[in-house]
Amino acid sequence: MKLEFHQFIGHVFLIIIITLHLHLSLLASSSPVNLYWDVVWDADGHSSSTDWILGSVFNVIVQNEDQVEVSFTNKWDSTAWNTSDANWRLPVNVDRRYIMLRGSSGFYAYAKLEREEGYPASNIYQIRTVYKLDQDRFHYMAISDERQRMMPMPQDRVSGLPLAYKEAVLLTDPIDPDLRGEVDDKYQYSCEDKDNRVHGWISFEPQIGFWVITPSNEFRSAGPVKQDLTSHVGPISLAMFHSAHYAGADVTMKFQEGEPWKKVFGPYYVYLNSVSADTDIQTLWGDAKHQMAQEVRSWPYEFPSSVNFPKSVQRGFVYGRLLVRDRYRWKTLRSASSASMGLAVPGIEDSGTKLGLNAVRDINFGLKQTIMDVLRLKEYMKVFITCSAIDLGDLVYEPLRNGPTLWQIGFPDRTALEFYVPEPSRLFVNKLYTDNDVNKFRQYGLWERYAELYPDEDLIYTVGVSDYHRDWFFAHVTRKVDNDTYKPTTWQIIFHLNNVLQSTNYTLRIALASASRSEVQVRFNDPELSEPHFSTMFIGTDNAIARHGIHGLYRLYNIDVPSEWLTVGNNTIYLKQSRHIGPFEGVMYDYIRLEGPPRRR
Repeated sequence: MKLEFHQFIGHVFLIIIITLHLHLSLLASSSPVNLYWDVVWDADGHSSSTDWILGSVFNVIVQNEDQVEVSFTNKWDSTAWNTSDANWRLPVNVDRRYIMLRGSSGFYAYAKLEREEGYPASNIYQIRTVYKLDQDRFHYMAISDERQRMMPMPQDRVSGLPLAYKEAVLLTDPIDPDLRGEVDDKYQYSCEDKDNRVHGWISFEPQIGFWVITPSNEFRSAGPVKQDLTSHVGPISLAMFHSAHYAGADVTMKFQEGEPWKKVFGPYYVYLNSVSADTDIQTLWGDAKHQMAQEVRSWPYEFPSSVNFPKSVQRGFVYGRLLVRDRYRWKTLRSASSASMGLAVPGIEDSGTKLGLNAVRDINFGLKQTIMDVLRLKEYMKVFITCSAIDLGDLVYEPLRNGPTLWQIGFPDRTALEFYVPEPSRLFVNKLYTDNDVNKFRQYGLWERYAELYPDEDLIYTVGVSDYHRDWFFAHVTRKVDNDTYKPTTWQIIFHLNNVLQSTNYTLRIALASASRSEVQVRFNDPELSEPHFSTMFIGTDNAIARHGIHGLYRLYNIDVPSEWLTVGNNTIYLKQSRHIGPFEGVMYDYIRLEGPPRRR
């Protein structure tokens, strides 16, 4: 099953890495693997740039019968800063490491990036490793049990028809005729980080698998449900550490003038396996999943030599129970069975600081963290972890709620998955998702279906009559009119109140699962008001509508509704998405809830 290449590949492995990262030569176009790291960044007064974070010094860190670890380092040169010189580079020190272990059918990779005091301000938008495989060998891609298929060739995209943006191409004359008429777009193969543990490619002749295995999310930014790229046409496989995909500028790593910082990205594992020609190729996928599970169980690794990667003995353990109290729904505490727990530095909202995120299967949880980090689960709770087990006891979460629910549209899961996702146009189909309702939102062009489904007037939802599973379109988008122009859309929610308590406030909660260069204006019972009762103002750059996501960044708006805005009998809330430059301005709702006035305890 495993490729027994350890004994003879070592020298080749070192030569490949040295040539790549010291730029002594370039790999030939026929090379089966081409790899590089890159960072997309910018600084004030400069446009965005890509730094390949190459090393200038090579060192063998460990060399024995059981392990080889090599390092490629580079010290940032301040003399090249703020010049037009080609050596103008991201102001970080780089230490990139590669490890091979005896009996291991692959190698481990990680990197430390570090800013010292005095380094200039800069912004980082993306950090990743890219593996470009041999296109003559690797044609079958696998991301999950349900998401795997034969893929187009790079030249199929060149000969295809470009669609609304460069990543999306209609295959008009592919080498494999079975792919004709399909859409290819790398964003159709994105994945939430919590599910992005193994992905890669399979070669048929010989039957070889190439897999990127990520055993932990602790070095990725933005939490377990952050979506990112995996593998796509090239054939390419990615190890993504940080990006603005499905999030936008809100997750940019922004460093002030002189701000020190240090972080280790990885290690992740590049795994190769093989089977005989008469064996089902799914055996390769099954073995890759088995190897992934082994890597997860082995985390944190003990073999990396960098002092900046803490071993198990340097980590503490936090455990306890997470409970939920919602007095308007339940009389007793309930378990937080669908929660994710994480650790973060106190007072820092940047999701890139979170580490050790775990899904909570039941009310019990346990988290590991590095030595002397600070845990903040509530505003008042600060605990230093000192390489020991800490029992936090019962932690009780109380959801935001001012009064009883009068009605609710949707389910609070931070996605729009429960709403109506239409069938794609027959002209723009990815066959991988035609019989897969769960992933139907990944089809191209669904935003254009809104105007087809609502040709004359916008969506109207009647509480108590409509069903949000079929009557609430998954994305509040613009409407295309003649000459490729677009106009705003206004959705209506009609609801009945038997009585209205005077001189008090109701509460409208609008939770957004995504926002892309949009603005939602809210008006009660009068759509012609010159000024809305509430506006989100201009929000969002997560681009989840265009990139086939069912969510981006979560936002919650809590709107006080004075009783004079309401009336006994039928009421209407008008939701206007007012930005309309193109097809991708819009929002996805997580849920909308109207709460009555508070009740006495």
